[in-house]
Amino acid sequence: MSRKRTEKKEKSDKGSVGIEDPSKNTDDYQCSGNLKTDFPELCVLLGMKECPAVICTKRPSSSSPTTERGTMEDSQSHMETSSWCPKPHLQVELENEDPHSVKGIKVLGWKVDTRIGQVLSKTLPFLSNLQSLHLWRTGLTDQMVISLKNTMSLCFNLRSVVLEGNPLPRQSYHILLSQDSAITHLSLRNNRLGDEGASLIGSALSTTRSANKNLISLNLAFNCIGDEGAAHIAEGLRLNRALLCLSLSNNWIGDTGAAHLVKILGPFSLTHAEVVERRKLLLERDQSPSLVPEQSPVDQTPSVQSSTSLSGNISKGGNKGTSKKKEMPKKDEKLIGNHTGAKKEDPKSTKKSSDAKVPRGKPGKSGAKEKHPSMSEQEDKTSASLNKLVEMVEIVSPLLEPSVQHKDGEVILLGNSALASLNLAGNRLTERSLPLFLSCVQKQTEGGGLLRLSLQRNHFFPDCESYIKIQEIMKQRDPLINNTAASQTEEEGQSA
Repeated sequence: MSRKRTEKKEKSDKGSVGIEDPSKNTDDYQCSGNLKTDFPELCVLLGMKECPAVICTKRPSSSSPTTERGTMEDSQSHMETSSWCPKPHLQVELENEDPHSVKGIKVLGWKVDTRIGQVLSKTLPFLSNLQSLHLWRTGLTDQMVISLKNTMSLCFNLRSVVLEGNPLPRQSYHILLSQDSAITHLSLRNNRLGDEGASLIGSALSTTRSANKNLISLNLAFNCIGDEGAAHIAEGLRLNRALLCLSLSNNWIGDTGAAHLVKILGPFSLTHAEVVERRKLLLERDQSPSLVPEQSPVDQTPSVQSSTSLSGNISKGGNKGTSKKKEMPKKDEKLIGNHTGAKKEDPKSTKKSSDAKVPRGKPGKSGAKEKHPSMSEQEDKTSASLNKLVEMVEIVSPLLEPSVQHKDGEVILLGNSALASLNLAGNRLTERSLPLFLSCVQKQTEGGGLLRLSLQRNHFFPDCESYIKIQEIMKQRDPLINNTAASQTEEEGQSA
């Protein structure tokens, strides 16, 4: 009997080793960057009987103004139906015929379990051109979002992330907006985010000590955010100067929440904690020359150097489309306007700032140009300008803005003039909120402020006098409306 038990134990031990072997093989597996090959092979190594297919499509050559405008706001809804397939699959968007040129990945309408998550974590970092990731109704958990964040930190060109229809018990999506996050476009629609989740997101946007400096578009539409949550979002916008587009449409925001949002768009007084932090920053700036924006990148902190990696691909070969924040279409240049506060650099100064080996204050030739003789002069100037822009955005805090005023014992900040698009359509605003918005947009100048404000489908009649005035003002400012009208006029003239 003892011999038989020993044999059974040996068989069971062999069986357990057989279960461990696949995971061991996945660790040893070297990804080639060809998702159509790597994904199924890793699924087999993990012992999966059915592997989701990888369906590749070529990236569209061009897009219409309407499509680009929808991308900035709420255009993701058409993807769920147009790309729908009843059988689980990965929809892969290629830049060209090369299977290694993966630009985007979509997982729509099927549950991503732990093993699929493990395969994605293994393969995504090897997709050097990956720029967008779309997961719709995939059953994400809080732990999977944490794992996804770690994976995305290894995807150096990933900028656009869409995680919709994935409600989380702990509402931990805010971890994707950490200070070192490189995401520029994030959509969190239909995730049942409430006031607690909005509070966490607001703190991720900015506090007195930190701020997200890369996110330029945030979509929080179709959630459960009320007045309290809107107040937390407004709190996060006090010292955030990176976010350009914010959608809070189809939530539960009323007049109280709207008032908090309007308040930060105009002049507001600093809190005691903000005043204390401002004094610290002023003291540090006076004592440390490296905090002055005009200094060389040699004096950058590690966090600044990590941010400048956004433009690294341009200096290494002119890779297009790595970040909308850094390279916007011409029709959206007016939307950005003067929100970044960047100025055109002299070619000599840009060459100086792009060479990290040149000592501060001493001119020298660009090392990058010597190492890459084939790089055009225009690309060299663009790279240097982007490095300078990132450096300025990283170092200069809104608390150090020269426009800060002192009045009646209070320190007044002129407000968030970086936010260019605000969508509050489909909420619970009444006619009482309209005078606040009207006064706000009337006071904002061309140097910054809202270029687009959506207030339709709220609890007031469309023929309200204040609402009509707001619409008239915003129609004159909206660059997409003006560009579309201009293009239509030009086409009519050509046809005539």
